[in-house]
Amino acid sequence: MNSCKSEKWYQYLYYTEHRAVNVERLEQIENVTGHETLDYVLRTLDILEQSDAGEEVKRIVRTVLRWSEVAKGGTARDRAVWEGKGYPLDIHNIASAEIYLDETKNSEMKDEDPALIHTLIKTHGMIGQCLRGEVPVAGNAPLLEAPVKDQKNIREILYVLNECIIRGVSEELWIRVREEVYALIDRILRGDLSEFPAEYRVRRLLPGLSEVPQELIDFFAEKLFPRYELWYFEAALSDFDAKQILEILTGLVEGMGSEVTDYITFKPLADSLYYDYEGKKHINVYKKRIIEKHLRDNSVENVALDIRRRGNAVQVDFAFSRVCEKLIDFCVEAERSGLLTFEKSITVLYDMFGFRRDEFDRLNNEDKYLATMNSTEESTKNSIVDYVVGQTVVDVGSGGGVLLDLLEERYPDKHVIGTDISENVIAVLNKKRVSEGHRWTVERHNFVDGPFLVDGVKGCVDTIIFSSIIHEIFSHTETPEGRFRIEVVEQALRNAMDSLAPGGRIVIRDGVRTMTAAEAAKVPDGLSGAMEALDGSSGAVEAPDRLLSPVEAPEMVGEDKLIIYPDGLLTVTFMDRSGLDFFKNYMQDFEGLTDIEDRRITVDEENLRVSACVDFMREFLYTYTWGRESYSHEVQEQFGYYTIGEYREVLERLGARVLRADAFLEPGYPEHLRPLVTLEPDVYPDSNCIVVAEKP
Repeated sequence: MNSCKSEKWYQYLYYTEHRAVNVERLEQIENVTGHETLDYVLRTLDILEQSDAGEEVKRIVRTVLRWSEVAKGGTARDRAVWEGKGYPLDIHNIASAEIYLDETKNSEMKDEDPALIHTLIKTHGMIGQCLRGEVPVAGNAPLLEAPVKDQKNIREILYVLNECIIRGVSEELWIRVREEVYALIDRILRGDLSEFPAEYRVRRLLPGLSEVPQELIDFFAEKLFPRYELWYFEAALSDFDAKQILEILTGLVEGMGSEVTDYITFKPLADSLYYDYEGKKHINVYKKRIIEKHLRDNSVENVALDIRRRGNAVQVDFAFSRVCEKLIDFCVEAERSGLLTFEKSITVLYDMFGFRRDEFDRLNNEDKYLATMNSTEESTKNSIVDYVVGQTVVDVGSGGGVLLDLLEERYPDKHVIGTDISENVIAVLNKKRVSEGHRWTVERHNFVDGPFLVDGVKGCVDTIIFSSIIHEIFSHTETPEGRFRIEVVEQALRNAMDSLAPGGRIVIRDGVRTMTAAEAAKVPDGLSGAMEALDGSSGAVEAPDRLLSPVEAPEMVGEDKLIIYPDGLLTVTFMDRSGLDFFKNYMQDFEGLTDIEDRRITVDEENLRVSACVDFMREFLYTYTWGRESYSHEVQEQFGYYTIGEYREVLERLGARVLRADAFLEPGYPEHLRPLVTLEPDVYPDSNCIVVAEKP
């Protein structure tokens, strides 16, 4: 390719500061070099050279590929000249075709087929855009006028050209659309320029929508498809729902007025909606929430649709007030810090302006949170789905949807329903359901508020799964007495029992609190017998100020397992100062364990050592595992709220028969913590439990 470096097309793409990259295809934004377009063109040329096409076809396609993207490049002076000539640089196929013609007239560059190549550059990529719903099939009409030797020749040229263009983007994409591409080319060359139905085009433009309302289809059919080509549509609007998209497009059509326009490009909006977080492209949820409020209230106080004309094209974005721009900048930097103080500030500020969707809107890191929820389910999810019975299964607090997927895979004949209380989560799950073709459904429901109804009737669910969700109910439900109220857990379980059909089951996988010796004395048979063996006495057992250990009582298993800590304390020594700093922040920020007045915390700064009651240290350790980025969320939750004995007690009081009640240590916790801390005694408290209860 060194021979190309002196050619004009190469120089236009290499010597440029203009960055015309489609964010839809990027995994990172901040590392954009400006050479992405050149790299793409070189990829397409490599694909061409590997093809079996004849030399005549390769010669034509080679020239088309070299010049098809030049309007995305050029120096500032080049671009000013092109704009002065009226070339629509935002519609790069049209502009590139005209730049190519200029070069053939004004230089020694000579082509045997300049008219054909001009037509192919002008229409390049439109086959793919038709299949995405962006442009009408009629936009390919110039191909029917292209001066070629014979029909077979143009068909082969278009086959090869479109393979290079699409494979240059993604090999997987080419495999997926190849047959559609060939079929559309054949249809066009037969002279059939009939358009795809409006519903087809809308579904292709917005493949992530769970439902496409007829109102939206009608709007496209009447207001947009007959008049405009739509560029970068999915890249800009795929994160909005159907109602929001209709509001944006209605405002756009009204704002454009009657002046003639052929092209609408949403690239400015696509470019402004994303930024990098932790090395990956991340939607700017702070901008999006402000836009969403603008769409709800039809207010332009904070943000308004920004419509700009450039030649025969309209550019679409949103313009924010100066205050909102500063607010967005602050929130992005606060998000990066991971500090709880900033996290709370973001929530307060967005609530002040009414920008949050609902009280469960996490704003920042929602996608990371859902991904984390998916990954944490992996270790024990298979064991809990083994307990599913009956036909209707409800997954409570479905989060990222990993358990829904597993239930659907394991039980393809069952009716699997996901629930959540967050509008954000519901939207993400519905998008996942449609894009991945799942059969499960999702509904908004809170078990604290009432039973789950099936077709308006309670008592019809066969299995209800609470996987890592009851501790969130306990931690985040606001009551007149505040958060961390154990009665809300019992209320949720009571409503779950009322939701079950006879013989139905509640399956719980969640955190577990450490059982004390005093509590052990209340547990029937197994534990009392074990305590008697340890204590050497008979009858009732006095409650020593300590906890029992499986090391000292190896015969105890499952719910009969106890953990011993001298004086009920656990001591942790950190490997470096940052761990101690993390702990001191946690001391100030953690508001759980409201039933413990004295946490007995001591801090030895010199030796990086801390000590506290085992309940507090357990909560700290299993928050510390998640790291700084998750701290602001995890510190607001208490993971262990019931001991294994209390689980059994409350479920039996609600009328359930407990089939299984086991506490255990999730293997990942000590695995991640051992490089960071040492424990005295060197026994990690149980972190999790699995409880299965059946309604008689």
